[in-house]
Amino acid sequence: MNGLEASLQEVKALIAGLKPRDGVKVVICPPATLVERVAKAAAGSTVGVGGQDCHPKVSGAFTGDIAPEMLKDAGATWTIVGHSERRQYHAESDELIASKAQAAWRAGLGVMICIGETEAERVAGKHEEVVSYQLAHSVPADATSHTVAIAYEPVWAIGTGRTPTNDDIAAMHRHIRAELVKRFGDAGKTIEILYGGSVNPKNAKEILAQPEVGGALVGGASLKAADFLTIVDAAP
Repeated sequence: MNGLEASLQEVKALIAGLKPRDGVKVVICPPATLVERVAKAAAGSTVGVGGQDCHPKVSGAFTGDIAPEMLKDAGATWTIVGHSERRQYHAESDELIASKAQAAWRAGLGVMICIGETEAERVAGKHEEVVSYQLAHSVPADATSHTVAIAYEPVWAIGTGRTPTNDDIAAMHRHIRAELVKRFGDAGKTIEILYGGSVNPKNAKEILAQPEVGGALVGGASLKAADFLTIVDAAP
């Protein structure tokens, strides 16, 4: 819940500063009020635009919600579903998140599906179990590398400035990859796994160099073009 019209200056600065590189995708997911304006600002560039959430239905009496078709109509090509804050503050279930992902595909959007454990779950040694369950129930059976990316968010690291060790990150990403391959076979080898948990200009290079880390879901550090550009440049 950040961003007003003035934020478009940061978007324009980001676009101007990007150096297109093969294999590196950049997607901005602004609040719904800015999706159309960001899409217009990004037109003709390599930057994609996404929503932060969507409703499973095409339309209806769901005041305040936004359908994936509405995001598509506004110029989006992606949406995030299942972000830890949606799970925490809106009590979203894995099953609801899966239905949102399918709805996004219905509208022709790519989907970033977020998963991750709380601090209590990690301390209890249940982090892999929790993530496996979320993968099994939040990711629809027809997911492909062309339609989905998995974003691993250690919930306890979001917005706190705390970051898991590189070994912790690598271990969880290997676990997620193994679960994807177990479920989807060869297709599971190519689904992108993003890391999201207090990624910033100082730690991005090390995090993005870890095995099976295919990108980053960037939070607060994405609000300033200079910081976000540093993170993008850190991609191997």
